[in-house]
Amino acid sequence: MLKYNIRGENIEVTDAIRSYIEKKIDKLERYFTETPDANVHVNLKVYSDKNAKVEITIPLPNLVLRAEETSGDLYASIDLIADKLERQIRKHKTKVNRKFRDKGAVQDFFASADTGVEPGEEVDSDLEIVRTKQFDLKPMDSEEAVLQMNMLGHDFYVYTDAESNETNIVYRRKDGKYGLIETN
Repeated sequence: MLKYNIRGENIEVTDAIRSYIEKKIDKLERYFTETPDANVHVNLKVYSDKNAKVEITIPLPNLVLRAEETSGDLYASIDLIADKLERQIRKHKTKVNRKFRDKGAVQDFFASADTGVEPGEEVDSDLEIVRTKQFDLKPMDSEEAVLQMNMLGHDFYVYTDAESNETNIVYRRKDGKYGLIETN
């Protein structure tokens, strides 16, 4: 059963908005053999330029569905996110079914609902790993990691935090600022 946690920033979450989100996301249940027991996290933001940003995250066993969309129309953003999440499910279903078919096992996590994908047809061939790198992680702080990332011209950098001795990742955000992912 899907449980909804809908938050609004600079917007009041009305019953109409809530029911529209639930109606759109509940349609994804047809892809599962049984309705997953999951919390649907929805963040709605309205900016001063009247653009609306919608973020939806659905953590499932073995899969996290996540999408975000920004547009001038809140309801259009919700529609686009529902489509993105559906594509993610279809892509994952195809990948899992291919993996289990290759191993000769049967997978029943997803329902046999029509996904528009024929058996054996690939949804996305971009999933193929074409290069593998191995390297030692140097202990450093996040500022040094950002400098290393910029020096290499990359959008992210993996390093060992000198204080916590955990593997962390710094990355360049779309707004040009930096983000930090800490592991535990």
